Amino acid sequence: MTDRQHVENLVKYRLERAKETVEDAKLLAKVGHWNPCVNRLCYSCFYAVTALLIQHGLSSSKHTGVRSLFNREFVRTEKIPKKMAMLYNDLFEKRQEGDYVDFVYFSESEIAPLIRQTEDFVNHMENTVGKK
Repeated sequence: MTDRQHVENLVKYRLERAKETVEDAKLLAKVGHWNPCVNRLCYSCFYAVTALLIQHGLSSSKHTGVRSLFNREFVRTEKIPKKMAMLYNDLFEKRQEGDYVDFVYFSESEIAPLIRQTEDFVNHMENTVGKK
């Protein structure tokens, strides 16, 4: 397998993980598990963004590094709409809060609208990756 094939396979895998993880979030939403739903939504964005970064020869081993590269290389340069970064950043903050802060309980009204937005985010990243 060539390096190019490896990159293509990895990008495809990350996009598949992003879609699968949104589906996980939907299942959690159906049973009212909003905190883990946020976690899955955040990871869905993370997988989609890492696919984009990998395609462009960029990577980071940390979530903060991935967000930083995404913002610097794609949002500030207006290759990706700012609203996409705002969603990813919001989900990241909510995930941090829901996973690591005691007595945090997200509600359906807070999180349910983010599911569709995350699907749109993943689709946008997939379309962007497909254009290169």
